[in-house]
Amino acid sequence: MADQEIKRVTRMAKKRAMEAIESQLQPAKKNRVVLGELSNNAVVSENETTISDLVKIQKRKCRSKKVKKTVKAVLETQDLGFEKIDEKFSDPQMCEPYVSDIYEYLHNMEIEAKRRPTPEYIEKVQKDVSVNMRAILVDWLVEVAEEYKLLSDTLYLTISYIDKFLSTTTLNRQRLQLLGVSSMLIAAKYEEITPPHTEDFCYITDNTYTKQEVVKMEADVLKALNFEMGNPTVKSFLRRFAISSQEVHEKPNLQMEFLGYYLAELSLLEYSCLKFLPSMVAASVAFLSRFTLKPRSHPWNPSLEQLSGYKASDLKECVQILHDLQSSKRAGNLLAVREKYKQHKFKCVSKLSSPSAIPDSYFEDVRES
Repeated sequence: MADQEIKRVTRMAKKRAMEAIESQLQPAKKNRVVLGELSNNAVVSENETTISDLVKIQKRKCRSKKVKKTVKAVLETQDLGFEKIDEKFSDPQMCEPYVSDIYEYLHNMEIEAKRRPTPEYIEKVQKDVSVNMRAILVDWLVEVAEEYKLLSDTLYLTISYIDKFLSTTTLNRQRLQLLGVSSMLIAAKYEEITPPHTEDFCYITDNTYTKQEVVKMEADVLKALNFEMGNPTVKSFLRRFAISSQEVHEKPNLQMEFLGYYLAELSLLEYSCLKFLPSMVAASVAFLSRFTLKPRSHPWNPSLEQLSGYKASDLKECVQILHDLQSSKRAGNLLAVREKYKQHKFKCVSKLSSPSAIPDSYFEDVRES
């Protein structure tokens, strides 16, 4: 009997040891969200659970996570751009001798019709997808990108793929989330060193879609893109404008840089921003960033005008849309980007506010003094 008892205790000890090992090998649990039935209306009843409610639940779960990346690590993952402002800002990745040719090439790419979404595709092409649904999807994808620690370049490409696909193909609202995860899968494969697996994107939707459905949609998106996945985005121009908008005698201003990233990601939520070229949105972001931090100084100057190719008057409409987004007059119920940039690693830039109105004089064309 003693021998049997010893064997039983030994078996139980081994079992507990194996369970402990297996629990350590289990992948970290990801927050899953099902978009499900999306409403055409921006306002829903109190008894109706929306994706915004689900996202808030997920946010409360995520807030307890420790931030593992330092600001330095975050900067290392960002595109360092090309423009060199001063010797103390020098960086081997700035490619100063080629910067003009590089950005001329990117600008020529961004104006090609085949690379641009149809600005009014929801009115002209889609029958079951609304502006509100698109904004909800983008807001959720911002959280997915954060959950899987994807580069911001991946997020921008994802949204560009979605808009390009919806410009040519009618889609049922039940498949909109499928389009989102499939587009992000393509963008991650294009940008990331170690992209998430197809199964990860199935899981994040609470297995609403099968692996086969994601792969099939992935193929449909690639065909719609004609396999041209390297389109210029706002991020392609943003780093250069962000650095150039800083004063050369100052140290690099991380707050200015993160504020630019924040405003640029807010622009992804706004359907009306599709009519602007990515370089114009990036220039408008630089304009509004400078106005937010120094509202009494003119936010534009001849140097920025020459660098971007845009006069202050050219940027007025885009800047005012971004200003409305910053003040929550637009997309105020979509919180993913705002919550993301409340973190200390991003200098809490989403808590910054700018004056309620931008003086008209700031949109008058500047001249060399």
